[in-house]
Amino acid sequence: MKFFSENIEDLRTLYIANLKKALDMEQKITKALPTMIEKATDPQLASAFNNHLTETQGHLAKVETLLRDVNNGQADTSTCKAISALVSEAEDNIKDAADTTIRDITLIASAQQVEHHEIAVYGTLRTWAELLGEDDAADILDSILDEEKNADELLTSIADGVNTAAANTVTAVTTNA
Repeated sequence: MKFFSENIEDLRTLYIANLKKALDMEQKITKALPTMIEKATDPQLASAFNNHLTETQGHLAKVETLLRDVNNGQADTSTCKAISALVSEAEDNIKDAADTTIRDITLIASAQQVEHHEIAVYGTLRTWAELLGEDDAADILDSILDEEKNADELLTSIADGVNTAAANTVTAVTTNA
Protein backbone atom coordinates (compact mmCIF):
# COMPACT_ATOMS: atom_id res chain seq x y z
CA MET A 1 0.00 0.00 0.00
CA LYS A 2 1.33 3.41 -0.95
CA PHE A 3 0.98 5.99 1.82
CA PHE A 4 2.52 8.95 0.01
CA SER A 5 2.31 9.85 -3.64
CA GLU A 6 5.23 11.22 -5.62
CA ASN A 7 3.31 14.32 -6.84
CA ILE A 8 4.87 14.35 -10.31
CA GLU A 9 4.58 17.89 -11.62
CA ASP A 10 7.24 18.03 -14.32
CA LEU A 11 9.87 16.03 -16.18
CA ARG A 12 12.55 16.61 -13.53
CA THR A 13 10.28 15.20 -10.81
CA LEU A 14 9.45 12.23 -13.03
CA TYR A 15 13.17 11.70 -13.74
CA ILE A 16 14.05 11.73 -10.04
CA ALA A 17 11.13 9.41 -9.18
CA ASN A 18 12.36 6.92 -11.78
CA LEU A 19 15.99 7.18 -10.64
CA LYS A 20 14.71 6.15 -7.19
CA LYS A 21 13.04 3.12 -8.77
CA ALA A 22 16.20 2.33 -10.73
CA LEU A 23 18.19 2.36 -7.50
CA ASP A 24 15.73 -0.07 -5.92
CA MET A 25 15.90 -2.20 -9.07
CA GLU A 26 19.70 -2.45 -8.91
CA GLN A 27 19.59 -3.27 -5.19
CA LYS A 28 17.16 -6.13 -5.82
CA ILE A 29 19.17 -7.48 -8.75
CA THR A 30 22.38 -7.34 -6.70
CA LYS A 31 20.62 -9.40 -4.04
CA ALA A 32 19.17 -11.94 -6.54
CA LEU A 33 22.27 -12.62 -8.66
CA PRO A 34 24.23 -14.68 -6.08
CA THR A 35 21.39 -17.24 -6.00
CA MET A 36 21.35 -17.34 -9.79
CA ILE A 37 25.13 -17.91 -9.82
CA GLU A 38 24.73 -20.73 -7.30
CA LYS A 39 21.87 -22.41 -9.18
CA ALA A 40 23.44 -22.22 -12.66
CA THR A 41 25.04 -25.49 -13.75
CA ASP A 42 26.36 -24.28 -17.10
CA PRO A 43 29.83 -22.82 -16.37
CA GLN A 44 29.50 -20.12 -19.03
CA LEU A 45 26.16 -19.05 -17.56
CA ALA A 46 27.51 -18.94 -14.01
CA SER A 47 30.46 -16.88 -15.23
CA ALA A 48 28.16 -14.47 -17.09
CA PHE A 49 26.04 -14.00 -13.95
CA ASN A 50 29.16 -13.46 -11.85
CA ASN A 51 30.48 -10.82 -14.25
CA HIS A 52 27.09 -9.15 -14.37
CA LEU A 53 26.98 -9.02 -10.58
CA THR A 54 30.14 -6.91 -10.67
CA GLU A 55 28.62 -4.67 -13.35
CA THR A 56 25.38 -4.39 -11.39
CA GLN A 57 27.25 -3.27 -8.29
CA GLY A 58 28.79 -0.56 -10.46
CA HIS A 59 25.36 0.41 -11.80
CA LEU A 60 24.10 0.65 -8.24
CA ALA A 61 26.89 3.06 -7.32
CA LYS A 62 26.38 5.15 -10.47
CA VAL A 63 22.61 5.45 -10.02
CA GLU A 64 23.07 6.36 -6.37
CA THR A 65 25.50 9.13 -7.36
CA LEU A 66 23.17 10.41 -10.08
CA LEU A 67 20.30 10.46 -7.62
CA ARG A 68 22.32 12.33 -4.99
CA ASP A 69 23.35 14.88 -7.63
CA VAL A 70 19.75 15.78 -8.56
CA ASN A 71 18.02 15.15 -5.24
CA ASN A 72 19.77 17.42 -2.73
CA GLY A 73 22.22 14.73 -1.65
CA GLN A 74 19.45 12.20 -0.99
CA ALA A 75 19.59 8.68 -2.42
CA ASP A 76 16.39 7.16 -1.16
CA THR A 77 14.55 4.54 -3.15
CA SER A 78 11.05 3.97 -4.37
CA THR A 79 9.83 0.44 -4.94
CA CYS A 80 10.24 -0.84 -8.47
CA LYS A 81 7.19 -3.08 -8.67
CA ALA A 82 8.20 -4.50 -12.06
CA ILE A 83 11.56 -5.82 -10.85
CA SER A 84 9.95 -7.15 -7.66
CA ALA A 85 7.57 -9.20 -9.79
CA LEU A 86 10.31 -10.40 -12.14
CA VAL A 87 12.55 -11.49 -9.25
CA SER A 88 9.65 -13.26 -7.55
CA GLU A 89 8.79 -15.06 -10.78
CA ALA A 90 12.43 -16.09 -11.25
CA GLU A 91 12.59 -17.47 -7.70
CA ASP A 92 9.46 -19.56 -8.33
CA ASN A 93 10.79 -20.86 -11.64
CA ILE A 94 14.12 -21.85 -10.09
CA LYS A 95 12.28 -23.86 -7.42
CA ASP A 96 10.01 -25.51 -10.00
CA ALA A 97 12.76 -26.63 -12.39
CA ALA A 98 14.12 -29.93 -11.07
CA ASP A 99 16.21 -30.82 -14.14
CA THR A 100 19.45 -28.81 -14.23
CA THR A 101 19.28 -28.13 -17.96
CA ILE A 102 15.75 -26.83 -17.62
CA ARG A 103 16.82 -24.76 -14.63
CA ASP A 104 19.59 -23.16 -16.70
CA ILE A 105 17.06 -22.30 -19.42
CA THR A 106 14.77 -20.85 -16.77
CA LEU A 107 17.62 -18.80 -15.34
CA ILE A 108 18.45 -17.41 -18.77
CA ALA A 109 14.82 -16.57 -19.52
CA SER A 110 14.39 -14.86 -16.16
CA ALA A 111 17.64 -12.93 -16.54
CA GLN A 112 16.68 -11.77 -20.02
CA GLN A 113 13.31 -10.54 -18.78
CA VAL A 114 15.17 -8.48 -16.19
CA GLU A 115 17.65 -7.24 -18.81
CA HIS A 116 14.83 -6.14 -21.11
CA HIS A 117 13.24 -4.21 -18.26
CA GLU A 118 16.57 -2.58 -17.43
CA ILE A 119 17.13 -1.66 -21.09
CA ALA A 120 13.74 0.08 -21.13
CA VAL A 121 14.43 1.88 -17.84
CA TYR A 122 17.90 3.11 -18.77
CA GLY A 123 16.90 4.09 -22.30
CA THR A 124 14.09 6.20 -20.89
CA LEU A 125 16.23 7.74 -18.14
CA ARG A 126 18.98 8.60 -20.64
CA THR A 127 16.48 10.36 -22.91
CA TRP A 128 15.01 12.31 -20.00
CA ALA A 129 18.49 13.30 -18.79
CA GLU A 130 19.27 14.61 -22.29
CA LEU A 131 16.03 16.60 -22.36
CA LEU A 132 16.82 18.07 -18.94
CA GLY A 133 20.30 19.12 -20.05
CA GLU A 134 21.93 16.60 -17.72
CA ASP A 135 24.59 15.63 -20.29
CA ASP A 136 26.98 13.91 -17.86
CA ALA A 137 24.10 11.89 -16.40
CA ALA A 138 22.94 10.99 -19.92
CA ASP A 139 26.43 9.68 -20.72
CA ILE A 140 26.51 7.59 -17.53
CA LEU A 141 23.02 6.21 -18.19
CA ASP A 142 24.03 5.44 -21.78
CA SER A 143 27.05 3.46 -20.55
CA ILE A 144 24.81 1.46 -18.20
CA LEU A 145 22.39 0.89 -21.09
CA ASP A 146 25.23 -0.45 -23.25
CA GLU A 147 26.28 -2.90 -20.52
CA GLU A 148 22.69 -4.12 -20.15
CA LYS A 149 22.40 -4.67 -23.90
CA ASN A 150 25.72 -6.56 -23.90
CA ALA A 151 24.53 -8.75 -21.02
CA ASP A 152 21.36 -9.56 -22.94
CA GLU A 153 23.34 -10.46 -26.08
CA LEU A 154 25.63 -12.73 -24.05
CA LEU A 155 22.64 -14.48 -22.50
CA THR A 156 21.21 -15.03 -25.98
CA SER A 157 24.44 -16.65 -27.15
CA ILE A 158 24.59 -18.88 -24.06
CA ALA A 159 20.91 -19.77 -24.53
CA ASP A 160 21.60 -21.08 -28.03
CA GLY A 161 23.72 -23.92 -26.61
CA VAL A 162 21.70 -24.53 -23.46
CA ASN A 163 18.38 -24.60 -25.33
CA THR A 164 19.77 -27.10 -27.85
CA ALA A 165 21.01 -29.34 -25.04
CA ALA A 166 17.61 -29.21 -23.37
CA ALA A 167 15.82 -29.98 -26.63
CA ASN A 168 18.13 -32.96 -27.20
CA THR A 169 17.40 -34.21 -23.68
CA VAL A 170 13.65 -34.02 -24.31
CA THR A 171 14.06 -35.81 -27.67
CA ALA A 172 16.11 -38.59 -26.03
CA VAL A 173 13.54 -39.03 -23.24
CA THR A 174 10.57 -39.22 -25.61
CA THR A 175 12.43 -41.54 -27.98
CA ASN A 176 13.29 -43.92 -25.14
CA ALA A 177 9.78 -43.88 -23.67
